[in-house]
Amino acid sequence: MKTRILKAWFSVFAAGLFLVGTSLFAQTPDQSTPDGLIKSVVSDVMTSVKSDPEIQKGNIPRVVDLVDKKIVPYTDMRRTTEMAMGPNWKKATPEQQTQLVSEFRTLLIRTYSGALSQLRDQTVQYKALRASPDDQEVVVKTVVLGRGDPVPLDYRMEKTPTGWKVYDMNIMGVWLVEAYRNQFANQISQNGIEGLIKFLQERNKQLATAKPSN
Repeated sequence: MKTRILKAWFSVFAAGLFLVGTSLFAQTPDQSTPDGLIKSVVSDVMTSVKSDPEIQKGNIPRVVDLVDKKIVPYTDMRRTTEMAMGPNWKKATPEQQTQLVSEFRTLLIRTYSGALSQLRDQTVQYKALRASPDDQEVVVKTVVLGRGDPVPLDYRMEKTPTGWKVYDMNIMGVWLVEAYRNQFANQISQNGIEGLIKFLQERNKQLATAKPSN
């Protein structure tokens, strides 16, 4: 059940992040603002998807490469991993923390990248950003429009020395970090930090050799 929820979450996330109405880009978005950054990334990725037949056919390595180059740089995976780990983060050594961030990042990309190749006619409406110029953290709220009912999708973002970055997202009341926190805690309680790392490594190996499903 949890896997289905997460896959549904990422499918909508991908729709929200990758496909929006072209009218939003009549002017170049201001990347110095959180909502402007998301719109800019959307425009770039959308162009890449439309110009790459292999991605449209579901070529997962090409999709993974696209996400890795055009999406990952605008996320804070270290913070995402730290939040998913909860109190257990401080129990991990610096080397283990590095491994956890790397494996979790790979897991998210490989598990959900297939959603990108399945996107078709979804569009997104952006709600007015309620934030002051001094805010260091904001939530960018959007609504994904497509088949079925409109779906609210929120991006939790932070201001870093290198610009705004996404570190968590909410789809219909489910935050990404919360969705993984219990799973990580259970693995650690049974097998320790190293056990969680091995679990992620094994899962990533399975996903790397699995055939894409349509």
